[in-house]
Amino acid sequence: MSIPQSGEGFIEKPEQMVDYLASGCKPKADWRIGTEHEKFGYCKDTLKPLPYSGERSILTVLEGLRDEYGWSPILEAGNLIGLNKNGANVSLEPGGQLELSGAPLETIHETCDEVNTHLREVRSVADRVGVGFIGLGAAPTWHHEEMPVMPKGRYKLMTDYMDQVGSMGKSMMYRTCTVQVNLDFSSEADMVQKMRVALALQPVATALFANSPFFEGGLNGHRSWRSRIWRDLDADRTGMLPFVFEDGFGFEAWVDYALDVPMYFVYRDGKYLNALGQSFRDFLKGQLPALPGQIPTLGDWADHLTTIFPEARVKQFIEMRGADGGPWRRLCALPAFWVGLCYDQTTLDAAWDLVKDWDAETRENLRIAASQNGLNASVDGINFSELAKEVVALAHQGLEKRGRKGANGLLANETHFLNALHDTLASGKSPADELIDLYNTEWQQDVSPIFKAMSY
Repeated sequence: MSIPQSGEGFIEKPEQMVDYLASGCKPKADWRIGTEHEKFGYCKDTLKPLPYSGERSILTVLEGLRDEYGWSPILEAGNLIGLNKNGANVSLEPGGQLELSGAPLETIHETCDEVNTHLREVRSVADRVGVGFIGLGAAPTWHHEEMPVMPKGRYKLMTDYMDQVGSMGKSMMYRTCTVQVNLDFSSEADMVQKMRVALALQPVATALFANSPFFEGGLNGHRSWRSRIWRDLDADRTGMLPFVFEDGFGFEAWVDYALDVPMYFVYRDGKYLNALGQSFRDFLKGQLPALPGQIPTLGDWADHLTTIFPEARVKQFIEMRGADGGPWRRLCALPAFWVGLCYDQTTLDAAWDLVKDWDAETRENLRIAASQNGLNASVDGINFSELAKEVVALAHQGLEKRGRKGANGLLANETHFLNALHDTLASGKSPADELIDLYNTEWQQDVSPIFKAMSY
């Protein structure tokens, strides 16, 4: 989850919030790719999650990255809770999941190099102290009571609130991991089209990247338990957002939606002030109980936008949020999938043609089916496997048309980053299906071998 956001000046009129989003518009030449991924750390001898501090801990890994690889520290209340370097951030999820939020880069070649460098750095530090990191969508064996709590103020507030608004919020916070990509838009109309395609096809990404069939030591009945968890987290801030497909959707409609999402906090002087369930609309009027008489800054607005968790999200860019964390090569496949679909106009138009006749019920049913049955799902005559083949083919075409070469021109384009998805479609098995097969055969219904099999 995000570190505190920046934004200058007080919000004196609603148009400033719209303008904040619209300021993300960029000419196509300036479009970038930002890849984020989370991973679980564990002690190799016990297979238990890493505590925040101690000889084998998240803190040890952060300090190693800082001292050995030149990352700059990010502190909260004197605790090391993140790192930054060259436009990228390393941050902590509530249960100690380590996240790389990559720099905005021009090509998938560059973003994949960034991911690879990060994982090599993390492994070099972790190996020396008997720590491993694993790429999965959900913690395979751990119970909530085993999870550490990272020393970040926003997480304490959120933890206390989650049981009031849903049944699975704490499971999301402490025991899930994702990979996502952040993409740019050129105009409001471009944002609208990309958001509609992103939301409609997010279930396809969920099915292709499904990688969480285990929870608390056994099968959970889903290919993506992470996706299942998000359905019972907090209805006010999650979901498939039918209003995005209504006439007139744009930046102003997104602001109206975000204003009605209950707040979590206000960040002041290095501290997170409790604003749980309070209204940003009241904040605009100087009537927020947490800060009576004060009006918000654009930084407060930017912070609030990070507390909204639908399947795709608008900030000053669009976040694709539907995929499970996974193996090394799939961390590059996810940006390839969405860049291929969204960064070539002909391909984006074709993707929209594919989904434009679906109604809200169909989109929601696709979301549910993706988490349950993955590529084996079928909804209203839509076969997931066939749909995924068509969508990946479009992404491949989009990357070919982009024609972005690798270093020294050795690679003609970015299409090879889709190879993991082509392999999945050829076999008909997502990572979750492969793990289920191993569980029922070689692993003899014991989940513990997954740590060795899926570690970076």
